[in-house]
Amino acid sequence: MLEGIVRDSITKPAVKALRKEGYLIANIYGKGLENISAAFKRNEYIKFLKNKTTLAFDIKVDGKVLSVVVREYQKCPITSDLLHVDLMVAQKGVRASYFIPVVTTGSAKGLKNKGLLMLHTRRIPVKCTIENLPNNITLDVTNLDTGDNILLRDITLPENVDCYLDPRVPIVGIIKAK
Repeated sequence: MLEGIVRDSITKPAVKALRKEGYLIANIYGKGLENISAAFKRNEYIKFLKNKTTLAFDIKVDGKVLSVVVREYQKCPITSDLLHVDLMVAQKGVRASYFIPVVTTGSAKGLKNKGLLMLHTRRIPVKCTIENLPNNITLDVTNLDTGDNILLRDITLPENVDCYLDPRVPIVGIIKAK
């Protein structure tokens, strides 16, 4: 379980001091909950996220255990260091917006015909409860040839999971290499 500390001061000098000590600044929020300003050890956070298997994971802040989902993060444009992360509390029975990653399997036919596999949408926005949230959407691309796409309307989402994107949005496709 990932453990963090509560930040008592949210001023710029305090944030800079925490970052200098190797902490990652985080905001934790949820529907009907009070926002928590927290900080995690940057290296521990990155190791923990690389090894997680589900979208929601448990953290411990100020003696409370919370199940959270990464909502947004910020990186330094020069060094690509992780600077800030927003974590949303995943409350049971509450419908919320989540982003589900897209995973492809197989080797497309179009790759042999000088095509390139393009992942147009890496994460699909959905609205559902945490109990119905899938970990990822797996797409089989073995039958795709050059110029073929898998659109959002071709994907069957689990029950009680709604997506509000246009159904004509391409998710993955094979484009012709120049």
